[in-house]
Amino acid sequence: MSYEHILVAVDLTEECDPVIKKAMALALAGSSKLSLVHIVEPMAMAFGGDVPMDLSQLQQQQFDQAKEKLEALKRKYPDVKTGDSHLTYGQPRQEIHNLAKEHQVDLIVVGSHGRHGLSLLLGSTANDVLHGAPCDVLAVRLVKRVD
Repeated sequence: MSYEHILVAVDLTEECDPVIKKAMALALAGSSKLSLVHIVEPMAMAFGGDVPMDLSQLQQQQFDQAKEKLEALKRKYPDVKTGDSHLTYGQPRQEIHNLAKEHQVDLIVVGSHGRHGLSLLLGSTANDVLHGAPCDVLAVRLVKRVD
């Protein structure tokens, strides 16, 4: 089974490299379109509630840094075309699902820091994306580096 459009959710750290490489291998094998997405969570969400200060400047800095990192990632993986990356604010699960529907994605690829068996996805963004996804979801297990 090949996929026509693969959406890779990235966290913009070096840990996302295996996720992108796995998605690229699938895309090349099936001549699929490959897109990247990074979601910047609103500060109030990221800190878990109402914060009694104006965080708009910090939020904009966070978004600008994410944009720079996403551009660097696209340069690192030139097979991901310029028009095929998305950077948005919001809750990851909801935004990834919306993009998948809007762009007729048939596979979402995410990284998972899971452990074993069913707990592979529990408590992670990958678990959130899996539930209610409008298409298949592939969770790529991330191996923690030991320095």
